[in-house]
Amino acid sequence: MKCIDLHCDTILRLMEEKEQGGLYCNTYSVDIEKLRAGQAQAQFFAMFLNQKTDGNLLQRALGMIDRFYQELEINQQYIALAKNYSDFCRNRENGKISAFLTIEEGGAMQGSLVHLRNFFRLGVRLITLTWNYPNEIGYPNSRPECREQGLTPFGREVVAEMNRLGMLIDVSHLSDKGFYDVAQLSAKPFVASHSNARALAGHPRNMTDDMIRVLADKGGVMGINFAKDFLGNAPISRVSDMVLHIKHIRRVGGLDVIAIGSDFDGISPELELAHAGQMSKLTIALESSGFTAGEIDKICWGNALRVIKDTLL
Repeated sequence: MKCIDLHCDTILRLMEEKEQGGLYCNTYSVDIEKLRAGQAQAQFFAMFLNQKTDGNLLQRALGMIDRFYQELEINQQYIALAKNYSDFCRNRENGKISAFLTIEEGGAMQGSLVHLRNFFRLGVRLITLTWNYPNEIGYPNSRPECREQGLTPFGREVVAEMNRLGMLIDVSHLSDKGFYDVAQLSAKPFVASHSNARALAGHPRNMTDDMIRVLADKGGVMGINFAKDFLGNAPISRVSDMVLHIKHIRRVGGLDVIAIGSDFDGISPELELAHAGQMSKLTIALESSGFTAGEIDKICWGNALRVIKDTLL
C-alpha cells in the first residue's frame, strides 16, 4: 500500500552518528531501500533543532539542509525534492520518491521573516512552529505552564507569511492556546504532523477531541505518531493501538483528517512496526478492522496529498 509520511528525523541521525550507508541504506528506520519496500510516495524530512544543544539554530538548520541536499544528489536515481503537488506528480511519473524538506523548531527563524522567506527559497515547505521550548513564535505543550500561552505577535506574522508563501504550518509541539490561535488566523489548512488522540493517550503532545474537530473543519490533517508513549501504556509501540487511535479520530473528526506521521528515527526503537519498509503491517491491521481499501488509501496517502495540493506553492 502506498504511503506519505509527514515526519521523520532521519537527517539528524545521519548527521549525528557514523552511519556509512547514508540515506540509501542504513540501520535506522528510514532509508531509500526501506521506503521503496514500503511503497512510499513521499517522505517529509525534518531538520530537527534543539535550543539547548545546537547553539545557533539558523546555522544548524542550514547545515542540516545542506546534508539533505547532498543525500538527494547522491541518490537522485531514486528520490527527488518536491516543493508542491506538481513536483510530486512529476516525481511519481519518473518513478521517484518525493522528499519534502521541513524544519522542526521555528526558532531557526531567529525572529525574522527574512529567514522564513530564505528557508522557503531553499525549498522548506513545512515548519513545526515550536519544539519543546518557548521561542519567538510561541510556546510548547511540553510544559504545563506554557499550555495556555498563545502565539506571540511575531508568531501571528509567521502564520500570515507562511500562508502567503504557500507553506504548511505544523502545530505538533505547539501549546493548546497556540493551536487555537493558528486555527483562528490561518486562511489555509494546517497540520499536526505527528500527534495522536489525547483521549486515548494522555500525552500533552496529543490532540484533544475538540482540537481534532477544529483541525478537520480547517481541512487539515494529523499524522499518526508511532511513538509508544503517544499510543498508550504498552511497553512497545503496537499496531493495534495505532488502529484504535485511527478509529477514535475517525469518530471524532471524520476520515479526512487522518494521515501518517511516524516520527521514525526520532522515537525509541521499541516498535512493532519497526521501519518504513513495514507499512503493510498497518494497512493489513486496518483492513482486518473493517476499513475499506479506499479508506486505507486516504489514511496512508490521500488525505496528506490533498493538503499538499491545497496548500503548497
